[in-house]
Amino acid sequence: MAMNTVTETPINLLALSFESMASLVAHLGWPAYRTRQILQWMYQHRVREIARMSNLSRKDRETIQECATIGRLASPTIVRSADETRKLLFSLDDGLTVESVLIPDGKRLTQCLSTQVGCTLDCRFCLTGQMGLKRNLQAHEIVDQVLTAQDGLQPGQRITSLVFMGMGEPLANLEAVSDAIGRLTDPDWGMGFPDRRITLSTAGFSERLQSVARLGVNLAISLNASTAEQRDRLMPMMNRLHALPDLIAACRAYPLPSRRRLTFEYVLLRGENDSAEDAMRVSQLLRGIRCKINLIPFNEFPHAPFRQPTDDAVATFQAILRRKGYDVFVRNSRGRDVLGACGQLGRRFA
Repeated sequence: MAMNTVTETPINLLALSFESMASLVAHLGWPAYRTRQILQWMYQHRVREIARMSNLSRKDRETIQECATIGRLASPTIVRSADETRKLLFSLDDGLTVESVLIPDGKRLTQCLSTQVGCTLDCRFCLTGQMGLKRNLQAHEIVDQVLTAQDGLQPGQRITSLVFMGMGEPLANLEAVSDAIGRLTDPDWGMGFPDRRITLSTAGFSERLQSVARLGVNLAISLNASTAEQRDRLMPMMNRLHALPDLIAACRAYPLPSRRRLTFEYVLLRGENDSAEDAMRVSQLLRGIRCKINLIPFNEFPHAPFRQPTDDAVATFQAILRRKGYDVFVRNSRGRDVLGACGQLGRRFA
């Protein structure tokens, strides 16, 4: 790794992979264990200044400060919902903004992470898709959402679960997402999150599901339709690239660990995909797949082309699937009043 001169942009240590950090340490002539020490300071102690790395000598700290810095996100703008959900608006170095959401539930605290600024897909029920894709996030920008959110918690509070369900399609940014999950889960130098506490949600990149299996995290599939024609209307780009039969086949072939299940997410849209007939078709589609189903009543946003289903429609849909032997849960959306709920990210609440 070439060393930057003082006139060049400093190396952002947070942006370096384990291998790149090891190369920098070797270039400096330091022992290999320095790699883990530096990474532990950033991911486990969340330091923002090299000067705080107290198990490096003063000379070593001064040496690395000549060529590097820790490029962390600034404190986010926080928009608070009446239900105590917090929407975090992060400003990136290039002036773009990305959103993350903290969702409290008793002693649990879930953080919803974004993987792109905007989204490459055009799902008609999702506000984020109306932005188009601005750019992919880098691995350290994904992880820094967690680091910075933790910085703002009260003493004794901790994030208990992570869900890749924010802005963007995680499997359209697979390399960075895989790198980020490695940093989040590594118990030695990373943040040490258990992989069973991390869920990655995809709109259905069927050819990339096997890559998720190698990451060891939970997988959620955004289904949202009971027929190919319906999915064409609701998720046109996704269904064109990865047709519904191919997606279901990939789910059947997914190598599930013995104690885990796939999750299927189904956004219920009034008069569009919420009928009893739809419920019956979903039960047939998923027959034989070890799974649970999350029903998500549509979260409305300004100028949305759809409306929320009625309570009766939701209850009937759930009851039909339960009679067919599925575990079915209705997800109570949080943060609707600040556009922080599922499908609402991408517009600043004012």
